[in-house]
Amino acid sequence: MARTKPLTPLGISALGLLVERPMHPYEMYQVLMQRHEDRIVKVRPGTLYHAVGRLAVDGLVEPVGTERDGNRPERTTYAILPAGRVALKGRVEDLISTPINEYPCFPQALDEAHNLPAGSVVELLEHRLGLLQEQLDGLETGVAKALAKGVEPRFLVDADYQQVLLNAEIRWVGQLCGDINSGALPW
Repeated sequence: MARTKPLTPLGISALGLLVERPMHPYEMYQVLMQRHEDRIVKVRPGTLYHAVGRLAVDGLVEPVGTERDGNRPERTTYAILPAGRVALKGRVEDLISTPINEYPCFPQALDEAHNLPAGSVVELLEHRLGLLQEQLDGLETGVAKALAKGVEPRFLVDADYQQVLLNAEIRWVGQLCGDINSGALPW
């Protein structure tokens, strides 16, 4: 069956895991969480099961076995089909080559920040700076641990990209706070 709409982020992650080996959705969830992929894609067990089900309906994956462990429910293991590999390759190529506006919330908040007093804006931005620094520190620690375990750098390019973005945002927000405080940006 021809797929008419692009793969969702969770669909991309599921297909990427199935390229490695056949898995059942709960195992996929565990691997994604172990790899901290929840920093780049929203992952919940229920939505992952639904995403895999949609991939099966679309003819991108197929069930290859069912197992039961004790009193637990049956778990269906899925494998990627050639159409799934083609869909994954095409979607990743599109996402890498073509910038899209994802409409993040922060720029909208900045657009409306003039509706708040300058002191409040600076206080909120300074709070954001602390949280951004925590994210950056956690990411740097995670990358260092992954490299120490022998994870190849090519598997960490997304983390490198996120570090660059976090560093840029930290610098920019710090400069904005300074400009508001100094009066260089009249409020």
